[in-house]
Amino acid sequence: MKRNILSRLSFRGKSLPIFVFLVFMVTYAPLIVMMIYSFNSPGHKVQIDSGYAHEYIRASEKWNGFSSLWYKRILSDKHLLRALGVSIIVTFTAVPVSIVIGTMTAFALYRFKFWGKWVFEQTLLSTLLIPEVVIGISLLLFFVGFLQIKLGIKTIFISHVAFTIPLVTLVVIARMQRMDPTLEEAAMDLGADEIATFRKVTLPLLMPAILAATLLAFPWSFNDFVISYFVAGPGSTTLPIYIYSMLKVGVSPVVNALGTVIVLFSLILVLGASLMQRLRKG
Repeated sequence: MKRNILSRLSFRGKSLPIFVFLVFMVTYAPLIVMMIYSFNSPGHKVQIDSGYAHEYIRASEKWNGFSSLWYKRILSDKHLLRALGVSIIVTFTAVPVSIVIGTMTAFALYRFKFWGKWVFEQTLLSTLLIPEVVIGISLLLFFVGFLQIKLGIKTIFISHVAFTIPLVTLVVIARMQRMDPTLEEAAMDLGADEIATFRKVTLPLLMPAILAATLLAFPWSFNDFVISYFVAGPGSTTLPIYIYSMLKVGVSPVVNALGTVIVLFSLILVLGASLMQRLRKG
C-alpha cells in the first residue's frame, strides 16, 4: 500500500514539470512564433494602396530566410512612428498621475473613516468589472455631450488616468492591509511627525506595491484599444488603433516586428523591476 502511494507521488512529481512546460508552451508559443517570423525575409510582395508606408506579404507563413527588413520598415513608417509617439506620451503621463492619485486614494480609504466610504470602495471594484466598451461609450458621451470638448490626446490622457486609478488603488490597499501598524507608531513615538513618518516609514513599505501597480498600469494603458478607440480624435491615433487599421488590409510582417519590440520592452521593464527589488533587499 505504501509503495503504491509512493509510486503515485513519484509519478506526480515527475509529471508536474511536464505540465508546467506544456502550460508555458501554450502561453508563449504564439509569441515565440511571432518573434521568429519578424525576421522572415520578404517573399512575393503585393503592393496595397492603403495610405500606409508598409507592404503586405501574401504568404508570410512560409519561411523565406533571415532578414531585418521589417524592423527597418518600422523606422521608415511615419504614420506608425506618430502613433507610437502618441501612445508613449499618453502612457508616460497618465500612469504617473494615476499612481499618485491611486496611492493617495488608497491611503485615504484605508486610514480614514468618512460617510460613503463603503460605496466608494465598491464603486472602485466594480469599475474593473465593467466592460471596456461601456466605459468607452460613457467617456465619449461625457466628453462630447457634457463637456463638449474636442477629442484628442487630452481626452485619451484623461480616460487612461480614469481607468487605471482603480487598479492602482486596489493594489496599494492590499499592501497596506499587510503592513505592521506598530512600525509607524514606533516612528511617531520617537518624535517623527505624520509627514516624516509617511515619507520615511510608510512610503518605503508601499514601494513594492507602487512598483507592482506601475508594472500593471503601464501595459494596461499602452495596450488599450477599446477605450482609446472611442475617445481618440484626428491626429491622436494610438499604436493599438494603428495596428488595427493595418490588419484591415492584411497581416503585414511589420506587425510581427512591432510586436517583438513591444514584448522585448516589456521583458526589460520586468527584469529591471526585479533587479531593483533585489538590490533593495540585498
